[in-house]
Amino acid sequence: MNQDRLKQEVALAALEFVEPDSVIGVGTGSTVNCFIDALAASGAHIEAAVSSSEATTVRLQHHGFRVQDLNQSGDLDVYIDGADEFDPHRRLIKGGGGALTREKIIAGASRRFVCIVDTSKGVRILGDFPLPIEVIPMARSMVARKMVALGGQPQWREGFVTDNGNWILDVHNMDLVDPVATEKAINEIPGVVTCGLFAIRAADLVLVAGPSGVSQV
Repeated sequence: MNQDRLKQEVALAALEFVEPDSVIGVGTGSTVNCFIDALAASGAHIEAAVSSSEATTVRLQHHGFRVQDLNQSGDLDVYIDGADEFDPHRRLIKGGGGALTREKIIAGASRRFVCIVDTSKGVRILGDFPLPIEVIPMARSMVARKMVALGGQPQWREGFVTDNGNWILDVHNMDLVDPVATEKAINEIPGVVTCGLFAIRAADLVLVAGPSGVSQV
């Protein structure tokens, strides 16, 4: 079964967690795009969606969904988003699409975080996927040096600017055996907006699409 089909299957499975007339958080990426399309095709009525990126906002509005600012919505019933990696403890690496800061804010504001992925994203220990870090532009070099001191190999995602006007460092070969401690350490570096480790606030449920169907972690 090809990856596109797996994304469609897990997107359909996520519809079960959307309550009628609720306000939901919606993430960013190709699997989330499948979820948005599936939500529209289902005819389900939601009060509004809080979007994690400009691209997601455009897609939601294209389907006629109302997009609301988080400052207006308050806490959210559920947040649906994908991931670049997940481990058996539902801890994640996110940010391949560069929306990690807004994604982390929405996850923190949601009562339930449902992550939708396919089996290719599962790992025993996080770190195969480079760890994205959103940084204030003037701090890029300093943060990069700090990441080298922590054992990583940072690479500037040159030419990419986040929706918040910041830059991304993709850090390779990080030791993420203790992702909670690493997330705290990185977030304390001046100039870091946030990092793509979702370990302190991990997913509450991971839906995983594979050849035998959709399973839960």
